[in-house]
Amino acid sequence: MRLSRRTFLAASTAAAATTACASTGGAPPSGETASSRLRTGFERLAAGGYRLLDGRRTGIVTNPTGITRDARHIVDVMHADDRVELTAVFGPEHGFRGTAQAGGSEGRHDDPATGLPVYDTYQKSGRALADIFTASGVDTVVFDIQDVGARFYTYIWTLYDCMEAARLAGKRFVVLDRPNPVTGRSAQGPVLHKEFATFVGRQPISQSHGMTVAELARLFNAEFLEEPVPLETVLMSGWRRSRFYDSSGLPWVPPSPNMPTPDTALVYAGTGLFEGTNLSEGRGTTRPFELLGAEGIDRRWAAAANDLGLPGAHFREAYFTPTFSKFQGKTVGGVQIHVHDRAAYDPVRTGIGLLVTAKKVWSGFAWRPDNWIDKLTGSARVRTMIDAGADTDEVVAGWQEELTAFRKVREEYLLYR
Repeated sequence: MRLSRRTFLAASTAAAATTACASTGGAPPSGETASSRLRTGFERLAAGGYRLLDGRRTGIVTNPTGITRDARHIVDVMHADDRVELTAVFGPEHGFRGTAQAGGSEGRHDDPATGLPVYDTYQKSGRALADIFTASGVDTVVFDIQDVGARFYTYIWTLYDCMEAARLAGKRFVVLDRPNPVTGRSAQGPVLHKEFATFVGRQPISQSHGMTVAELARLFNAEFLEEPVPLETVLMSGWRRSRFYDSSGLPWVPPSPNMPTPDTALVYAGTGLFEGTNLSEGRGTTRPFELLGAEGIDRRWAAAANDLGLPGAHFREAYFTPTFSKFQGKTVGGVQIHVHDRAAYDPVRTGIGLLVTAKKVWSGFAWRPDNWIDKLTGSARVRTMIDAGADTDEVVAGWQEELTAFRKVREEYLLYR
């Protein structure tokens, strides 16, 4: 991570964002107060008459989460508004309208509802993605996707890749902010080591980053891009770092098929690690990432997890039959996480505790053969420590120094109290 040499880039990023923040950003506009309802970046952009996009051929990177308070998609809203010259849509993993499962996208097509050309960004980056932006004919790329706060959730890396591609293509980049659904109180978990970079982690940030997409965009621009992209951010009003999603008044749209509720997002930064094991992470059930299990696991796992005294959560012995993914059609045993104190709950520590206890009580425990767990955690350390018999406290202690360093960098880019 470039922790010191890019101070001048941070300043240029802030300067580039000043116009947006002054008119549509950090301070509430006239007539609003801190106690007003939360307003997303899109709401504030629209309330300002789309002045930030005036005279611009605009393309937008979005998915089903890009909606208004009354559940209309922002592409449909903007397309119908003569004040916006919306000429292209760019779809991420799962697609613009959300028709694809994990690891899939919708491909290049024309949107039936608006007739707009939809370009596929999934698994594209660098010059290949820049060429798509150039071919689309847009001069401004807008990003509006709901994140869930975990490093290995791919939309923030779609943001990063699109920023880099917009820079290469000479395009202006605008980020419309939305809440971090699990709050922005703090960063938790291990920080990615660059040699383990993939699409589930391009750059060294912590596993639970505690930032909004606008804040991440500012950090990416100043710390990680070779040269900054012309960046503007349209911030929310009425959001505080301590707020969970259910206090926002906004409708929840699953950002991906296995993220059905804000409760899923709350646990995901920890239990998403089970994608790197041979246990089911609950895909194919109604409670993905809250239900975990495998054939041969019994009540001993829940008992061992409860004995850890992990803050904010209880663990219930559970049995379930996934309809797809691991153990499809088979009844498996495991645990269900019940979070009873969200303020105390630490998803990453909980995920580590569950890995440690699963390996202890179930002889069939195994990592995925490709060591995918290393990509999820950002290094080989978690896997090797657990294999060596380390307990939860020892594993968590292993990343504290790098986490402290990341928190200091992160602090420079926070935009909300």
